[in-house]
Amino acid sequence: MNAAAVGSNGPDEVESGIEARIARLSRGQLDCLLLVDQHLSSKEIAAELKISPHTVDQRVRGALQILGVERRTQAARLVARHQEPYQRLIHQSPHIEDPSAPGHQTEAVSIQIRHADRAGGTGREGLNTEQRPEYFRSPLPLPFATRSQPRNQMSVGLRLLWIFLIATGAAFSAGMFLAGLESLSRMLQG
Repeated sequence: MNAAAVGSNGPDEVESGIEARIARLSRGQLDCLLLVDQHLSSKEIAAELKISPHTVDQRVRGALQILGVERRTQAARLVARHQEPYQRLIHQSPHIEDPSAPGHQTEAVSIQIRHADRAGGTGREGLNTEQRPEYFRSPLPLPFATRSQPRNQMSVGLRLLWIFLIATGAAFSAGMFLAGLESLSRMLQG
């Protein structure tokens, strides 16, 4: 918006014009812009909405044209200011139970039994990674995106630890491969 546009039209007319343009946006464009307002990148938005980053960029470009702004952050601020509070796509309870609270373990066991029944077994083979109790989870977060953790939230120390572990594993694997090749060549020569 420039000053001339605000000067010729009252603030209420400008606000109603913005609201009319926001009303023209599709639900997908609104979802993308509301996540842009949360400072997410196109890749992170794509992971959250389960679409491709290319689709996110297309939706944002279309929204920029409709809203008449040049930057995605401007469009995101406009939408966030004129929309009702954004409801997360995945509901997370504000109360997280204390694992040491009584009754917590029985709930985990009942979930295991229900899923084992569905899978046709009696053990833990019916559980997928999202339903496993806490004692199944690794204390070290994985260095790639997962369904439960789509964004990288590791500290610098953890990132360096993963780099060291991967480099060590690669060096060990290469050494084992070369040792195997050497023993194979000795067998063929001897």
